[in-house]
Amino acid sequence: MSRKKAFLFIVLLGLVSLFADVTYEGARSIIGPFMKTLGASAAALGFAVGLGELTGYAFRLISGILSDKTRKYWLFTILGYAINLFAVPALAFAGNWQTALVLIIAERFGKALRTPARDVLLSFASEEVGMGKGFGIHEALDQIGAILGPLALTFALAFEKSYRFCFFILLIPALVAMVLLLTARITFPALQEMKKKKDSPVDRNLGKTYWFYLAIVSMVAFAFADFPIIAYHMKSFEVAKDFFVPATYSLAMAVDAVAALVFGHLFDKKGFVALAYAVLLSSFFPVLSFSNSFPLIFAGVILWGIGMGAQESIMRAVVAKIVPAEKRGFAYGMFFTVYGVFWFFGSWIMGTLYDINRFYLILFSFVIQFAAALLLLRMKRYEW
Repeated sequence: MSRKKAFLFIVLLGLVSLFADVTYEGARSIIGPFMKTLGASAAALGFAVGLGELTGYAFRLISGILSDKTRKYWLFTILGYAINLFAVPALAFAGNWQTALVLIIAERFGKALRTPARDVLLSFASEEVGMGKGFGIHEALDQIGAILGPLALTFALAFEKSYRFCFFILLIPALVAMVLLLTARITFPALQEMKKKKDSPVDRNLGKTYWFYLAIVSMVAFAFADFPIIAYHMKSFEVAKDFFVPATYSLAMAVDAVAALVFGHLFDKKGFVALAYAVLLSSFFPVLSFSNSFPLIFAGVILWGIGMGAQESIMRAVVAKIVPAEKRGFAYGMFFTVYGVFWFFGSWIMGTLYDINRFYLILFSFVIQFAAALLLLRMKRYEW
């Protein structure tokens, strides 16, 4: 694959993610207050979101192994996107929070099915343009959708449309994403046959570098409060009108997109230091995001967006750098599974801590993230 074709594929796959994110990130921006209207407590919300993420990450190990074994990367990608996307508009018909939980899990299951295979395809193309740049471009396009989705729902809520109406109209971008994905499949049918041209710069297997890195990433996942909990906090303290919640999430996604490009570029130049700086900055978001002041919450969400940008781009690029091509499906599957387990227990714990005293959540989140940033700085010795 030429550099030009590789770039084209990255952009096309990024457009798929753009419209997919309009769908499920739009839903994510209002799921917190929607669950509250269905009678869920903060602990129940933390459990629901965490269990959804656990499902979405845990199954990635299986789908990653199967995609490596069968080499059916496109099959897993297309089927996963279909489940992932069409579970969202079904939320319009959820009559209680338990039903909403089932659909949240279904949406995350679909993402689990397609993500390892999708990232392997993306890593093949990114070898031609730079891992940090390739994943950064994909994440930036992805986050444009994550901006547009919450913004669309912001206007819908501002015009006094219901949460159910918001979920239902997300069927439109879901259909567009599937059309673009099938276009990519037709245009690049044999992408999985690409071979690596360069040797892996650190390890040729899942050795100590991979496992040490995974341990640090797990700390970040364990202590990174998900946006629905922040949105729940905004709703509980009535710091702003309802339509400001998805608008704030849209801001976070905009920061995410910019951060992905900036830190992706720095990653290609500086390695692990770029990721360490991103985690260090984002570690301060809980101090601001769980305050009683909307301006402070607004500032905290900006730092939250920086953290998400790093997690969704650089953290994935590192795996492609330290693992050979033929093992990336398994490596991504293991990465996301462990990440998801820690995300689940962290979300549940932080939801419970919030119900007791939000100061405990703030302390828990900040200390662990800050420690993870310091450990990432130690990985400079493993630079390629």
